[in-house]
Amino acid sequence: MNMKKLKRRLLRIVPSGKQVVIGIPFLWLFLFFALPFFIVLKISFAEADVAIPPYTEIYTFIEQKLQLVLNLANYAMLGDDELYIAAYLGSLKMAFFSTLLCLLIGYPMAYAIASARKEMQTVLVLLIMMPTWTAILIRVYAWMGILSNNGLLNGFLMSIGLISEPLQILNTNIAVYIGVVYSYLPFMILPLYANLVKHDQSLLEAASDLGSSTFNSFWKITVPLSKNGIIAGCMLVFIPVVGEFVIPELLGGPETLMIGKVLWQEFFNNRDWPVASALAVVMLAILIVPIILFNRSQAKEMEGKI
Repeated sequence: MNMKKLKRRLLRIVPSGKQVVIGIPFLWLFLFFALPFFIVLKISFAEADVAIPPYTEIYTFIEQKLQLVLNLANYAMLGDDELYIAAYLGSLKMAFFSTLLCLLIGYPMAYAIASARKEMQTVLVLLIMMPTWTAILIRVYAWMGILSNNGLLNGFLMSIGLISEPLQILNTNIAVYIGVVYSYLPFMILPLYANLVKHDQSLLEAASDLGSSTFNSFWKITVPLSKNGIIAGCMLVFIPVVGEFVIPELLGGPETLMIGKVLWQEFFNNRDWPVASALAVVMLAILIVPIILFNRSQAKEMEGKI
């Protein structure tokens, strides 16, 4: 009887297979998202200090009294300083237009790959993925050589007589757009290809038999069916571009103002960790909106399948 009671108690303590399957993702999110976020959130309510780490504690426990002091001045300063507002708007603008360019370029490429022969699709997808195997820092440095005044692009344009003097491309917003679109284009193409390759081609054949033109069939059948791939690709591009630092720092100029660059300056140049943390928290709050919209879209798709 004692052994049976012991086994029952062990079964109550040891999690079941269902609990393990559900618990592991939550544990992963807690360790690598929730915990770092709460640490940054805590720092954002502190005050800058000449110490290591360079901020004050927001709580103290003295004489059995717990005191919590939240410094809201960091967040108030973000709304008062035009520099931070311009950085947020610049990041959102850069992310929006970069995502739009990736969609306009990536959709035809994904459609062409999905329409190719089965044996060629793997090769074409591999060609899209191969640049991502090289570190982004090396690829961005390569673009610095291509876009500089004495670079390959200006040399080619001058050799064919299209321009008489080098164009100033490097250290401009145009160079940043080129670098961002080049770096994030695979993240737009792959979700679109995964969606387009599953389409039922008999729908297009039926539309053609009923007299629909090729463009009309594409616009009214293919594009609506690829909505989820478009949303997924846009989210995979838009969200990381908002906080991008490497590409604007290396390819951009003085007029290129993005939140990732401001974050770096506050953390490492000014050593104002509380303000930098407040910047990061607000940026994450802004990004939660597209994430929620994406999750709702995915939930509606799953409900439609069920």
